[in-house]
Amino acid sequence: MSVECLNALVEAHAQQTPVVWTSLVETRGSTPQKAGATMLVFGEGSQVGTLGGGCVEAEVKRKALQNLQTGQREVVSFQLDNDYGWDDGLICGGRMTMLIDPVLPGESAEEFGYFEKLLQLHRQGEFFTEAILLEDGEGTTGRSGNRTLFDDLGTAIASRGSAPLPQSAVENLKPSVDRPRPYVLKKVAYLPHLNRCRLLIIGAGHIGQKVAELANDVDFDVWVLDDREQYCNPARFPSAKRLIVDPFDVALKRLEVDTDTFAIIVTRGHNHDEEALFHLVNSPARYLGMIGSRRKIKLIMEDLLAEGISPEALSRVYAPLGFDIGSQTVSEIAISILAELIAVRNLGKLPEHLRQQSFVDQLKAELAEGGI
Repeated sequence: MSVECLNALVEAHAQQTPVVWTSLVETRGSTPQKAGATMLVFGEGSQVGTLGGGCVEAEVKRKALQNLQTGQREVVSFQLDNDYGWDDGLICGGRMTMLIDPVLPGESAEEFGYFEKLLQLHRQGEFFTEAILLEDGEGTTGRSGNRTLFDDLGTAIASRGSAPLPQSAVENLKPSVDRPRPYVLKKVAYLPHLNRCRLLIIGAGHIGQKVAELANDVDFDVWVLDDREQYCNPARFPSAKRLIVDPFDVALKRLEVDTDTFAIIVTRGHNHDEEALFHLVNSPARYLGMIGSRRKIKLIMEDLLAEGISPEALSRVYAPLGFDIGSQTVSEIAISILAELIAVRNLGKLPEHLRQQSFVDQLKAELAEGGI
């Protein structure tokens, strides 16, 4: 979901400007966007956000402008066949289901409050789930497109529509610990929005700088730590939420690290990497990764074992971090790192077949055999 769309919607409503909120609530097969994408359509035809471009987006915009006149909330589906091929002739072949929801001046505070609550949750970075009724069923006539927000505990905290969703919508809500992807059950689409995670980048060199740039684009809150102000500064990291200039050991002893923290160690030298890993390896960070050659990683791991760090703690470190895509340049390395971070964030853990093989894997094997 686009915060840009939410901000534009709140501003338009404050100015009494009618708009249409459109949202992709279900996909099947190959589609140019996935569930959760949003687009705001204005009466003169301009837009904020995108549903993937092409003919489907144009058709959704046309339908949205019709609904802006009638005020009707509606759920519509598009089959991506020859009717909705792209200009270059390519056809995705999937199906996209859209919510089209006019937002008109004079709406009740309760109705529009749904969007204000959405924006608040986004800004706070909290887990929530949006449930949307896709089709009318028995006892739900005229309620297609109605939706409810559920918090982390599964409590309904805001609704939009003429009546609440059926009780079955609450019963089919998966707990947040399962961290599910969008899913549909019994004519209700569920769009979970995960907690916003902090990415702690230890090392403000070229790789750290590029990772920070990409991480901001995919909704990580970026913190950067380095002991050199000439590297760790707003000019090099304009999107960072926090910049910390301190010796690594001093900063890491007092830095808050929780289960929504991802930490990557990309300092300028072996000793700094080892120092950072020593302070973070027993932290509750959800992800802890370290850059480097297998030889360097092996030496650091052996040093930390000698210092009393348990093999169990070391075995959870992603080292070398990032997917093995044959990276050569700084940008390619940063992309490989971000891909791994996104996979862990979105999937809960990284499938073993996607991890790079390293000394960490040797530790795991030895642990399993009781050799350590």
